[in-house]
Amino acid sequence: MENFSQWSDSPLFAGLDAAQRAVLLRDLSAGQKEYEKGQTILRTGQRVTALGLVLRGGANVVRRDAWGNENILDHVRPGQVFAEAYACVPDALLLVDVTAAEPTCVLFLEPARLWREDMPASGPHLRFLHNLLQAAAAKNLVLTRKIGHITPHTIRERLLSYLSAEAVRQGADVFDIPFNRQQLADYLCVERSALSGELSRAQRDGLLRFHKNHFELCRPAQKQVPKGS
Repeated sequence: MENFSQWSDSPLFAGLDAAQRAVLLRDLSAGQKEYEKGQTILRTGQRVTALGLVLRGGANVVRRDAWGNENILDHVRPGQVFAEAYACVPDALLLVDVTAAEPTCVLFLEPARLWREDMPASGPHLRFLHNLLQAAAAKNLVLTRKIGHITPHTIRERLLSYLSAEAVRQGADVFDIPFNRQQLADYLCVERSALSGELSRAQRDGLLRFHKNHFELCRPAQKQVPKGS
């Protein structure tokens, strides 16, 4: 298993010491698996009993319709989880695919084991459930942000909404995004060629600079307020 120090800081294990985390790994039937870039981790139509915690790499949560059209719902980074809602409702069929965006290591945990009658309601288990609830709430905020990005009618508005949010999240006007051009188009629900054209126009208009997935936002200079006014 991965070096514990590499992933023990995940919010899913917040407030738990090494001994308590070891108990949870046992009781949640933890298992670890490696994936190559592009490999499917979970597939639409599966019944899922385990949530995935990304230890290394990253994964995209993708919804595909019957005609093969894709819509990226989320990118899951190290320390974040996916399929947690499905793992808590084991009879539900998965409505999305989860694919490795790069070489990725995932730790699988079965939260439903915690509410079996023979499982003690001990401190570590209750803390884990508290953390899981917070993780699910955070995922709801992620989906709410995406709705905000794709609500505007124009491609430029969608693009600038997403890039502005990334600048805030990363705390800098120069940053990398986790999507290539096609994935960004899928995430914003626009055509790739139209997105590429809008990126070029936005750069020409002095709003941003970019190279592949590296972006720099060019904010307008703040007007100086005359002293004494």
